[in-house]
Amino acid sequence: MRAYLAAALQMTSVPDLAKNLAQAEDLVDLAVRRGAELITLPENFSFLGDEAAKLEQAATIQAASEKFLKTMAQRYQVTVLGGGYPVPTEDGKVYNTALLIDANGPLMRYEKVHLFDVDLPDGNTYRESSTVCSGQSLPGVYPSKDLGHLGLSVCYDVRFPELYRHLSQMGADVLVVPAAFTAFTGKDHWQVLLQARAIENTCYVIAPAQTGFHNSRRQSHGHAMIIDPWGVILADAGVEPGMAIAEIVPARLDQVRRQMPSLQHRVFI
Repeated sequence: MRAYLAAALQMTSVPDLAKNLAQAEDLVDLAVRRGAELITLPENFSFLGDEAAKLEQAATIQAASEKFLKTMAQRYQVTVLGGGYPVPTEDGKVYNTALLIDANGPLMRYEKVHLFDVDLPDGNTYRESSTVCSGQSLPGVYPSKDLGHLGLSVCYDVRFPELYRHLSQMGADVLVVPAAFTAFTGKDHWQVLLQARAIENTCYVIAPAQTGFHNSRRQSHGHAMIIDPWGVILADAGVEPGMAIAEIVPARLDQVRRQMPSLQHRVFI
């Protein structure tokens, strides 16, 4: 692993595949021009809005999303994480799938395990399981020689620390948390959960995000972030489309793990 710049993109995706991919392409291009070598896109980067429309177009969205990610990785010779797009299943639902890819092709795929089925105090109800199948495998860690050991997750996963402890036990240096966090939960929980995952696992956290209104009811929190292993926020994208960009530094990772070797002090493993 060497020092490099990572970008956590922030988008306002809508129920318009072409419009979303055009927005994503502009942001990827900007991130590359700023020097990023690892570029992460948020959950639902290619389509976010009406669930029925997503199901109806799922195969088209999948094909376009994967073609886009491959094109970006090859064109710019970078590693890209597509934080979440639908992949149809045999039972008429989809997997919420994250894909890590570089110029040579796909590196790792993860199907979101924890599904967002909640009734929020603001009156909104979410039932992700009505259209999405839970993945059946824990996420993996991709051992990149240049970028470190990359651990994958998606959005609601961030509330389940055992998943990230699994990733740290597999040697993760960098935890990626692409999300479409709701505005209501995000204001109280987004930052603190990301910092907790970074601190307890002494890992960098890269968290691309959705922001703003996606339709008449759904609003995302924004604040794509990159956080260091001590829990320090290195970059915060705020609430407008754009990106958080920061350097991932192996010497900083080693320093924190040397000064706070909590992973070595675990009693119950």
